[in-house]
Amino acid sequence: MDKVAAKVLQLAEQYRDYTAANLSRLVWIKSLSAGEKEMAAELKKQMKEAGFDHVRLDGLGSVHGRVGKGKRLIAVDAHIDTVDQGNLENWSEDPFSGRVADGFVYGRGSVDQKGGAAAMVTAGRILAELGLKNDLTVLFTGTVMEEDCDGLCWKYIIEEEKIRPELVIITEPTALGIYRGHRGRMEMRVSFKGLSAHGSAPERGKNAITMGARACLEIEKLNERLKGDDFLGKGSITVSEFVSGSPSLCAVADFARIHLDRRLSAGETKETALAEVRALVQGLPATVEVLQYCEKAYTGKKYGMEKYYPTWKLEADHPVVTCAEAVFRSLFEKEPRVDKWTFSTNAIAITGIHHIPCIGFGPGDEVSAHAPNEKIAVDDLVKAAAFYALYALQWNGLTKSSPGSK
Repeated sequence: MDKVAAKVLQLAEQYRDYTAANLSRLVWIKSLSAGEKEMAAELKKQMKEAGFDHVRLDGLGSVHGRVGKGKRLIAVDAHIDTVDQGNLENWSEDPFSGRVADGFVYGRGSVDQKGGAAAMVTAGRILAELGLKNDLTVLFTGTVMEEDCDGLCWKYIIEEEKIRPELVIITEPTALGIYRGHRGRMEMRVSFKGLSAHGSAPERGKNAITMGARACLEIEKLNERLKGDDFLGKGSITVSEFVSGSPSLCAVADFARIHLDRRLSAGETKETALAEVRALVQGLPATVEVLQYCEKAYTGKKYGMEKYYPTWKLEADHPVVTCAEAVFRSLFEKEPRVDKWTFSTNAIAITGIHHIPCIGFGPGDEVSAHAPNEKIAVDDLVKAAAFYALYALQWNGLTKSSPGSK
């Protein structure tokens, strides 16, 4: 292990309890999508206490903390909203306890993904102490509304704030693996128009529920012939909601609607996915559309995007990936696991839409995301903090090119 890697790891270990305590305070705060105000204030406070050079909120309420004052920019991202607790009977303790015990921090969001936020605050503290040279700034973002609409926060950062880093590290859970892609996704709605009639004479009407049910069975069969990719795997589609209506419970249904969750592999696009579903309902009084998201952030700002989240991946030999592998080897003296996420992240906007290279490296395992009894190992937090700090130092020494940033 070289001297810089040893020093970074030593500092990350030194701040073990500090990182765990910061995460505990973040877990205490319930922060559902568009309700992150208190969480953002706490993260902003932690960044200031860690010695960040500049901390602010953007128009949507995402936290921007900078270390360094150079013109070149790289970013490390953690979303600060979480899903709700779900059924309390499935939890063995308070979901928002933030308890630190037995080498773990417990509670909702500890893995997905406030653990990444706490680790990046510590990374910022390490960088502030060691100093950044070669005209580099590291932007640490605590982003909002990801659980409701992944990528929306970074669409805003890139398109409205005009910030375009050289690369972004996503701190979503990877069990300390290096992730270089994931499938895209889109949300579709299929609406069926029937004709109501008295339930005693159903032959007089056209039952929209029956149309929708038959379409659901055909959509399920579609999984058998969707495209695949050697790295990302096959695409998939599932019906996640079925809604219907009729003049009464004694009438033929004149309306039905299904919601589709479509996961997209390499080579699949919005257009190809729409065409597949439209072919299945051809000849029926049905419409197929991609949904839109447009909601108010906790700041009062209304912002939205189409619910199409493009597939992305970096090649195995991309410099952003190989730098991550070198950093991992320097810190941990073993070979990294290079893989992909099952779920979707903010990288759909960063890389999928705007073609800024991303990698993922996060504490905790994605199987704990959205699950009861969520907990994260403090060891993971320490290693993630060291990784983010050393990556910045390593990248700083590798290149001096600048694509421009704000």
